[in-house]
Amino acid sequence: MTDDAQMYAAARDHLWMHFTRLSSYANADVPVIVRGDGPYVYDANGKRYLDGLSGLFVVQVGHGRTELAEAAAKQAAELAYFPLWSYAHPKAIELADRIADLAPGDLNRVFFTSSGSEAVESAWKLARSYFKQIGKPLKTKAISRSIAYHGTSMGALSITGIPVLKEEFEPLVPSTIRVPNTNYYRRPDESMTEEQFGIWAADRIAEAIEFEGPDTVACVFLEPVQNAGGCFPPPPGYFQRVREICDRYDVLLVSDEVICAFGRLGEYFGAKRFGYQPDIITSAKGLTSGYVPLGAMIASERLAEPFLQGTSWFAHGTTYGGHPVAAAVGLANLDIFEREDLNGHVRANSDLFRSYLERLTDLPIVGDVRGDGYFFGIELVKDKATKESFNDEECERLLRGFLSKALFDNGLYCRADDRGDPVIQLAPPLICDESHFAEIEQILRSVLTEASARM
Repeated sequence: MTDDAQMYAAARDHLWMHFTRLSSYANADVPVIVRGDGPYVYDANGKRYLDGLSGLFVVQVGHGRTELAEAAAKQAAELAYFPLWSYAHPKAIELADRIADLAPGDLNRVFFTSSGSEAVESAWKLARSYFKQIGKPLKTKAISRSIAYHGTSMGALSITGIPVLKEEFEPLVPSTIRVPNTNYYRRPDESMTEEQFGIWAADRIAEAIEFEGPDTVACVFLEPVQNAGGCFPPPPGYFQRVREICDRYDVLLVSDEVICAFGRLGEYFGAKRFGYQPDIITSAKGLTSGYVPLGAMIASERLAEPFLQGTSWFAHGTTYGGHPVAAAVGLANLDIFEREDLNGHVRANSDLFRSYLERLTDLPIVGDVRGDGYFFGIELVKDKATKESFNDEECERLLRGFLSKALFDNGLYCRADDRGDPVIQLAPPLICDESHFAEIEQILRSVLTEASARM
């Protein structure tokens, strides 16, 4: 591009942005981010923004890490590409070995993908294929939670529990069932303790399995902390009860950790953070801190066993899964995690981060602050006493008509979302400290004070 005017025109006329109302930029320039440094990004005009969402829950180690760029360049010069279809290359082997060491229990088999959606697709396909291999071909259905997001490819979208994302693409893959999520703020009975609510929510999974027929259900997809809806952590005992239910009905527990793995909750895997053993983990995003796309489905030994015999095979793969350059970056990214103890940093600072966000509860528009690690949601309400939420027209004015642009204009990139009730989500790079928490709180306070007055 020879000048900024050409760049903005090309962005408007040719770049089809994801999950974006293209009409928003009919008479306005598309924001163009050109550089990153640590927890900050800079636009084409040189303005700085605190990256309060790690790009998209991705850039764990922060922006501008030259050693990750150097690892990519070195590997590309040595072996730019080779598939994992009946062949292997050193970096994929080394990264698989390292992930297997970090994963809980006997999750020792690492199937690389290019993205989180691909990892979720792979997990559902493995569940179906595994049960066919062991003589239970009717076990095909997948259970997931209300409002949960599990990806955009057709299988992953079918598992997703957000109607507005699905309606344009119906009919989707059949045989998916929804159960309640773990939003304690919106629990069905205000008298429930967290433990009682967790058992109630877990038992709805058993109820769904019984209703569908245990011989037809293959797997349950659950995030350690549910993203969509605004960072729902699991109540105490929830995952332990889910594990019991899955064992009782021979249903696979898939821990969808595309967001929650690799430090977001202060551990390499969210399953470890909450003390449960899944059969499969899906991951992506933080595995390379987004410097190169890479995902992984990590499966238990027992799920691999049928495919170790004779002519059996898992008839699935992708062109770029386990790409040599991505694997090299993944290894270098894990080196940074170890050297800088990023998991320990998150554990040491999570409560402090929460405390800065909880200061905002003095505002009339802030109903709830929830989450874990470096992954928090702030639910916005019309009436704190009754927990009354905003209607669709009010959400439109609040989130898209004001909040999203105002937060960005004030130097904070985060997510204002209403897939469920209206929330602001925050998931900054894992290198952030108290100075960044204070900056986030100051910007949020200023913007939410104005939002409250407007509404």
